[in-house]
Amino acid sequence: MLTAIIDYESGNLHSAHKAFERMAREADAGDVTVTADADVIARADRIVLPGDGAFPACMSELKGKSGIFAAMVEAVEEKGRPFLGICVGMQLMATWGREYEDTKGLDWVGGEVTRITPSDTSLKVPHMGWNDLIIDVPHPVFEGIKSGDHTYFVHSYHMAVTNPAQRLAHVDYASDVTAVIGRDNMIGMQFHPEKSQATGLRMISNFLKWAP
Repeated sequence: MLTAIIDYESGNLHSAHKAFERMAREADAGDVTVTADADVIARADRIVLPGDGAFPACMSELKGKSGIFAAMVEAVEEKGRPFLGICVGMQLMATWGREYEDTKGLDWVGGEVTRITPSDTSLKVPHMGWNDLIIDVPHPVFEGIKSGDHTYFVHSYHMAVTNPAQRLAHVDYASDVTAVIGRDNMIGMQFHPEKSQATGLRMISNFLKWAP
């Protein structure tokens, strides 16, 4: 069993790698590697796409790395490999990103990535820090997790999903902010599970054990 964390120079790979390695050992879920090798991504059993920065830049970097984009799409869409997008890696799953310029996303979960607009103007954007999850749709990734458990966010944009059934969890930031999306073999987390202490580690473990 191999979990590939995609390195396309747009994510905090060190902390994610350590967290996934730890939980893979505890769950007996095989090996975890950080890779920019399309062949490794193609044969991986699970794929993780992290992401920090702006939507257009991340999409450009992902498509610009030799063979990575095609290998990831084939593994997820055709081979049905379990996929986890983190932060901007989740946002790239959308149909469109509206950050700075309109940018086509992967269209794996219908929706748009738009700027957070809290109704309380005293709340700052970016949305940064701990917030309580509100689970909307049950999913195996939430095993052992309940509404009120908190996770760590750093972002200014979030995904407005087209199909409410594909928004699995949200948080309240004087507006509903999408926290987890998913369908079929795909899951996305707006927060950073690797920085979310026990809750995040449990969700990483659940992903590593998930068999969609």
